[in-house]
Amino acid sequence: MADEIPILDLAPLLRGEPGALDELGRQLHRAFTEVGFYFVRNTGVPEALVQAAFAAAARFHAQPLEAKLAMPFNAHNQGYLPFRGNTTRMNAVDGVKKPNANEAVFFKRDLPPGHPDVLAGKRFRGLNQWPADLPGFREVALDYAAAMEGLGKRLVPIYAAALGLPHDWFDDKFREPMFTLRMTHYPQQEPTAAEDEWGLAPHADTSFMTILAQNKVPGLSIRLPDGRWIDAPALEGHFLVNGGMMLRRWTNHVFLATPHRVTNRSGQERYAIPFFMDCSYDAVMAPVPSCVTADNPARYTPFTYLEFMSEYSGANYGERGRSAAGVALQGA
Repeated sequence: MADEIPILDLAPLLRGEPGALDELGRQLHRAFTEVGFYFVRNTGVPEALVQAAFAAAARFHAQPLEAKLAMPFNAHNQGYLPFRGNTTRMNAVDGVKKPNANEAVFFKRDLPPGHPDVLAGKRFRGLNQWPADLPGFREVALDYAAAMEGLGKRLVPIYAAALGLPHDWFDDKFREPMFTLRMTHYPQQEPTAAEDEWGLAPHADTSFMTILAQNKVPGLSIRLPDGRWIDAPALEGHFLVNGGMMLRRWTNHVFLATPHRVTNRSGQERYAIPFFMDCSYDAVMAPVPSCVTADNPARYTPFTYLEFMSEYSGANYGERGRSAAGVALQGA
């Protein structure tokens, strides 16, 4: 099935070859108008760091439950969400499903306690919670998040090229991207489990960009625009990238937000480390000018990250994400 998902090779871009960015833009345009996912290779991200992040996820979830519950999921979309702790609703496909058969921990940019946004109590700008007894875990998580942010920012000009915009068109909107690193554990599901039992129910992400390191344990499937579900292949040395509802809204529905799902009937424990990247907190997103035409007039008024995430908040995480500040949600 790998031939159904385009592969973007960053090597010519990293070498500075003339025309490389525009050629990648053409490939990305096809990816997001025909499939909604693409692979990217030759990213410069060390494979050792990827494997260290997978190992860190396994270490975290191997802790006693009480140690994980000491980091409760909160209104900033940070912390630990227990097994079957959420139900896919707001961005679900084909209606509400049963609670998802996974557990996950979420981290955002590691702001210091004295940061003005922390002191002001800005929603989605809270302090990360870290495990008390996992030496080296925080360092690996932050190193991996930094590598993914760097990769995401390298990819953003390709999106501009794909949309017929100046290559730097998105730069001021991604000066300090909002992001979430989610470390997920999918326990083995019994082969006899009901058909509507999902590790992660069919859904579309909320993000501008989701970067997923390749997993040696299968389980991810995507739904192509023609309605077919295909199992996503795991290509060594690649990352799988997709867009979510933020990208779809920003591009005035020109780009896809393709549904996907996870079922772990592999007979093994499965871990995933998706990285969700969005625009800067205060960036204003109006429909991309090249995506507004007489046949496709602007569908949305300008919006910010806070407004967008608030609209999607609450439905999937329920009371676990509620506080005086509200509820957070990040596509998974």
